[in-house]
Amino acid sequence: MAKVAASILACDLARLADEVKRVEEHVDMIHFDVMDGHFVPNISFGLPVLKALRKETKLPISVHLMITNPEDYIDRFIEEGADMVAIHYESTFHLHRLVHRVKDLGAQAFVAINPHTPIDLLSEIITDVDGVLVMSVNPGFSGQRFIARSLEKIRNLRKMVKELGLETEIMVDGGVNEENASILVKNGATILVMGYGIFKNDNYVELIRSIKQEREEFAD
Repeated sequence: MAKVAASILACDLARLADEVKRVEEHVDMIHFDVMDGHFVPNISFGLPVLKALRKETKLPISVHLMITNPEDYIDRFIEEGADMVAIHYESTFHLHRLVHRVKDLGAQAFVAINPHTPIDLLSEIITDVDGVLVMSVNPGFSGQRFIARSLEKIRNLRKMVKELGLETEIMVDGGVNEENASILVKNGATILVMGYGIFKNDNYVELIRSIKQEREEFAD
């Protein structure tokens, strides 16, 4: 069954706690985007917000580090409540070391890849991670249009995972909505990150219910 992560980047930030309470019984986790204005052209949340959010929900929190020098911050984000940490392949010279640092600290380790990054580059790290976060938009802003070619990348990644006999999660982030959620799950996505699709959608409960009824139809 596919899982849904609610991205708080799209919620009413003046009412963050209330927004999380409103959706938490319907979603599987809260998605927390960290942007530094350097790795991506935007600035978002930091450690104090994560610490406050951790007190407001018992749901797992997935932290997506869209930052340079992630090695300087991983320990602190896990200390403040991250259950999953996604590190960009493009952001560090020592991905293997950081992935195992995350796992040693008791969190799940994901590797994130930008739209231009081919999945073949994951061949030497795929067996070490708990999941791959496929960016289906250029990272930095919520509400962007889904990049259509991402679907082929997801299918190929799912094929790689199956051929290796792994149970690696495939998380998709960017432009996920009622128009493409079903096809993403059918082609191998196991976690859908949704911001506008949840917080700006009056019918988000029904949308989430329909997503959870989908099953993969990936053909070997």
